[in-house]
Amino acid sequence: MHPDSPAHRRSAANPGTTEPLNRDEVAHSFCHSPKLGRPVPPPESFPENIQFFAPVRVAFCDLPFFHTVNAPNESLAAAQSAAIPRTSGVAFYALVLVVLGAAVGLFVAGMLPKLKRQAVAVEQTRDLAVVRVRLVEAVPAPVGVPLALPAELRPGTEASLLARVSGYVRKWHANLGDRVEAGQLLAELDTPELERELGRAEAQLKLAEAAHKLADSTAKRWQELFAAKTASSQETDEKQADVEFKAAAVSTARAEVQRLQQIAAFAKITAPFAGTVTVRNLDLGQLVDAGGSRELFHLADTSRLRVFIHVPQVYARGIKKGQHAALLLAEQPEKPIPAHVVRTSGAINAASRTLLVELEVDNADGSLLAGGYAQVRLSDVQADRPLTVSANALVFRAEGAMVVSVDATGQAHLHKVLLGRDFGSAVEILEGLPPGGKVMLNPPDSIAEGVRVEVVE
Repeated sequence: MHPDSPAHRRSAANPGTTEPLNRDEVAHSFCHSPKLGRPVPPPESFPENIQFFAPVRVAFCDLPFFHTVNAPNESLAAAQSAAIPRTSGVAFYALVLVVLGAAVGLFVAGMLPKLKRQAVAVEQTRDLAVVRVRLVEAVPAPVGVPLALPAELRPGTEASLLARVSGYVRKWHANLGDRVEAGQLLAELDTPELERELGRAEAQLKLAEAAHKLADSTAKRWQELFAAKTASSQETDEKQADVEFKAAAVSTARAEVQRLQQIAAFAKITAPFAGTVTVRNLDLGQLVDAGGSRELFHLADTSRLRVFIHVPQVYARGIKKGQHAALLLAEQPEKPIPAHVVRTSGAINAASRTLLVELEVDNADGSLLAGGYAQVRLSDVQADRPLTVSANALVFRAEGAMVVSVDATGQAHLHKVLLGRDFGSAVEILEGLPPGGKVMLNPPDSIAEGVRVEVVE
């Protein structure tokens, strides 16, 4: 530091060096250095505890308080008292006000940025506390997509042939896959027990016919005796009644023979209609039982096929008799086969909520195989178009899928919905949409009933 600094003085013991002043000496030097004939140094040369008062140096040094406390000795204080006039207490209060103003200014200067930061933080906190959402409107499901349903192909006519009589297979005349005509012989059975029963019935018929013939001739003779008045009327009536009795016995015996003959005719298994043998479950010498559940042949007429589909309830009203459709095979998807609706069940199945529909398709060339799988495309059938919403509008809870609506007061409300078809970016809503059809897009997982939100465009 400068040797002439008010904070130092030359040492009396060693004139070539300096030593620091005490507080009173520094304060006195601060105010009265001009009286000592020394220039007033700049404020920055004072110690830090004195620099604060540099701006108020004049007012500070003029205080009576300073002259009585900070004088280095009595003589110097007396000299200064004589040299410096005393001022009133206004200067003291001015100093206090200046100091207080400076303190308040520093406080305000330091607190204003902090208060501003706090206000910004509070505003940001309030801003983040309000959930901002967007609403999307439900739109009808897309149209123009033909209705395609899985279908089952069945023969136009089919039958399972079982044994009507018990016996042994004597011979079979049709094999698996053979095309047969109506009435064609398929197999023959040996029925020894039935043949014996038929022989006995025929013998019984002959006995009944002989008895009837005898009774008839006897009755005629008794008629002649009655005419000659040699026989009574009672005896003649009895003979006539015996004729009628024997005639009834003949009819009974003849009916038994005819019954057994008809049963014996079942020993020859014939095709009830023209078709293809799709099943053969018999071989030579095999014993078959009458009325058994095992089928001997299965015959199917595949010249025309019946196609069965189950139409969902929402499309049921669009199905009409005679309506045209296209049959698609998995092995030939590029070749649709024409078909038409012939009948419906007329009622919705309570288990599946579908309508059974029967279609018919021509298969004279045999290109279609009965029992196969196909698809039926009904291009002119359109369901009542349900509404769809964005897949991002769904929120899932334990109760199921839900959407969120916002009322006029900004409160959120959850609605359970029934989902239909999934179109990828959109989902079909069958029921449960709120009135107006507007729902929240991308609702947060934490959304709850009654939460206040802000709708943005």
